[in-house]
This record gives sequence, C-alpha cells and structure tokens, in this order.
Amino acid sequence: MENKKVAVIVGSLRKESFNRKIANEMIRLAPKNLQLKIVEIKDLGFFNEDIEKSPPQEWTDFKNEIKNSDAVLFVSPEYNRTLPGVLKNAMEIGSRPPKENSWKGKPGAIATVSPSAIGGLGANHNIRDAAMSLDIPMMQQPAAYIGGVKDRLLEDAITVNEATEKFITDFMIAFEKWIQRF
Repeated sequence: MENKKVAVIVGSLRKESFNRKIANEMIRLAPKNLQLKIVEIKDLGFFNEDIEKSPPQEWTDFKNEIKNSDAVLFVSPEYNRTLPGVLKNAMEIGSRPPKENSWKGKPGAIATVSPSAIGGLGANHNIRDAAMSLDIPMMQQPAAYIGGVKDRLLEDAITVNEATEKFITDFMIAFEKWIQRF
C-alpha cells in the first residue's frame, strides 16, 4: 500500500494527557506506510455559525489538514460519559459549511483512553455516532477502549507495557487494512 496521511485528533488538551501519550504510541507503533500526525484543536475557538462565512485562519488551517489527510484517527478521553466538548467543537468546525465537509468519506478509527476500567466506552460510541453523521466510515473492529491507562504505562510514564503495545500494534494494522478499503 502507498503511504497514507492520517490526521490524529486528540480530544484532550491537558499537557500530560494520557490520550496524547497513547496517540504518540500509536504513531510510533503504526505500520511504516501510515504517516500519522497530530492535528491540534486547542486554538480553534468555539464554533459559531455567524463567523462561518469568514472563518478565522485557525479554522481554515484545521480544515485543510483534515482535507489533505487520507484518514482520521480519534484518540479521546470520556468526560461525563460522553465526548469532550473540544472534540465535538473540532468535528463541527471541520464539517462546516455542510457543502465543505472536510471529513467526508475519510476512513476513521477511534481509541478512547481512560484511567477507569471501562476505557471511555460512552465517548467511543458518541464519537462514532457523530462521525456517522459527518460521513466518516468508521472501523468497527477491533474496538479500542483502553481502560486502566495508568497501569499500561511503563515507569517513564510515556511508553506502554508489552501487552498494550501488542494491542496498539494490532489495532493499527487493522486500521491500515481499513484504510486500504477506501
């Protein structure tokens, strides 16, 4: 398969985010022909339809990053049993105006990461629902609910343990195959 650009959207803004750490591990462990890049959402500002016709440069840059990618990978925490507001905001910005939906047709996958045991199950499903309305064909299996993340990181608090590394590697191989279908 030829090289594919994958936009990685991290749904947490926290400096020491477990999600960013897992996203970086996904980048490290991905098949070599997947060129993963974290596309930042922290400077987007709130979506507002009033400024949609003359969007800020941050919106335009973000939309272009998504448009120029071949696929998208969401890595997100769960807040109050749903997706973080900053992630939903980024999804809205990327989809607007409707005839300029940057997400349309790009194969996607989701990994939710949490210190809790259920690994962000609610957020994973909410992201999947939102992605469906944005016309992002989402990989169904394997599902990635990475719970107990603190126990999955090694002493450096950055890299994952052997079992988690194998899971992430297998997940990324499956995602590569999913992208090939498109």
